Amino acid sequence: MMHHGGHLSGEPAAAGSRQRIRVLIVDDSALVRTLLTEMLSAAKDIEVVGAAADAHAAREKIKRLNPDVITLDVEMPRMDGITFLRNLMRLRPMPVVMVSSLTERGADVTLDALSLGAVDYLPKPKIDLAVTFTEYRDELAEKIRTAACASVRALDPRRATFRPGPSHSADAVLPRSETLRTLRTTDHIIAIGASTGGTEAIKEVLTRLPPDSPGVVIAQHIPKAFSGPFARRMNDCCAVSVSEAEDGQQILAGHAYIAPGDRHLLVVRDGARYVCRLDDGVPVNRHKPSVDVLFRSVAQNGGRNAIGVLLTGMGKDGARGLKEMLDSGSRTIAQDELTSVVWGMPGEAVALGAAEHVLPLDHIAGKIRSLAETMDITRESRAIPSSSVS
Repeated sequence: MMHHGGHLSGEPAAAGSRQRIRVLIVDDSALVRTLLTEMLSAAKDIEVVGAAADAHAAREKIKRLNPDVITLDVEMPRMDGITFLRNLMRLRPMPVVMVSSLTERGADVTLDALSLGAVDYLPKPKIDLAVTFTEYRDELAEKIRTAACASVRALDPRRATFRPGPSHSADAVLPRSETLRTLRTTDHIIAIGASTGGTEAIKEVLTRLPPDSPGVVIAQHIPKAFSGPFARRMNDCCAVSVSEAEDGQQILAGHAYIAPGDRHLLVVRDGARYVCRLDDGVPVNRHKPSVDVLFRSVAQNGGRNAIGVLLTGMGKDGARGLKEMLDSGSRTIAQDELTSVVWGMPGEAVALGAAEHVLPLDHIAGKIRSLAETMDITRESRAIPSSSVS
């Protein structure tokens, strides 16, 4: 099996061409353990090597079975999933996919788990419709594959979404336009897109932006139940004000707007002002919100006044949109492979030639700040009448 420092680049290898991914299921519900085992056993490249009902049994089985990936219930008896995860990431970092309820409490605990180093999360399986079962099974298998290839690091002691179905392009929500809206505006705008590993990557960037930063718009692949709690968390730890985006909301400097987990976020112009527009259109690249949709809207309405940033994530959503931003005169940044949990989306952008700068995560906020300053200077020099320039 791959080392946990590897990265996902494209589709999983054909079954049989490598060892199967060994999975340990940790959940206090016997029904959930059975369901997850059945679902994963349907995948030829995945093998469920064991199941455990609590943290104590899980510890023993990890030592004995040496799994590649663990699925971990958020709320368990004796030792909750978070405490177990914290210990695991400190002593033996490995890929973990959290299984959580899509409630406010589930969202908070899951976001805690992601901050401790869990790669990804899934809602609890529902045992109702056959259709839901198939979709869930496919999503579960895809997240296990992603986790197996993800870059997992030891927990820093100081630190406490695949969809089956048609894959639409951004055209389904916002048709491509050849004419850029060149109406002068003095406002800059920063657009950020992310998926797997993104909640922590976004935090790393936002916490380093100053309180007078240009307005920030964010598309993170996240469920509806998670986007509000995620925005509140970011607001608590950042100098900029962070909120979930609302339709018609003006985009202001010193503020960041996170797309709700079930809507596309677009940036539109109202005179010289930028405004948030929420759209309930079809998923794009199987995601809603989609980074491609956000980036295209910023390319069309922000152009030379915009900076696009594509962070860690599985798949390719945002790569084409970042290229459209670059082509419209925006400055563009992609996270590098070494610091990405999954170098899918930023890797695709680099392959397309969409990224002017490819940077480690901790250098991205600094680059945003310096690019914004350069854009200010450029704008001031453009504003000087040519006759007065010697």
